[in-house]
Amino acid sequence: MMTLYTCGQRESAAALGHPCGRAARALRAAGHEFSIEEVGGYRMLPWTRRGDVRAAVRELSGQDNVPILVLDDGTVVSGSGAIVSWAKGAAAA
Repeated sequence: MMTLYTCGQRESAAALGHPCGRAARALRAAGHEFSIEEVGGYRMLPWTRRGDVRAAVRELSGQDNVPILVLDDGTVVSGSGAIVSWAKGAAAA
């Protein structure tokens, strides 16, 4: 099963559309099944990202930002825009 790595907002979108929520909504709208792996820290609060709270994300994608999507074959799609595009282009059967 695919895994979507998100911050603590998980699938929340808020009024302006949180990146993690946008990615999750696009995957669901396209009919994809996935699990969510929440990682600590927030981009706008850098002190919350100290230490290795995002070590798994860094190891998978080479950077600390979420969301990232890890496909069944191990391919990593980084960023909400790329995840939304991938979801639209790879709609589940």
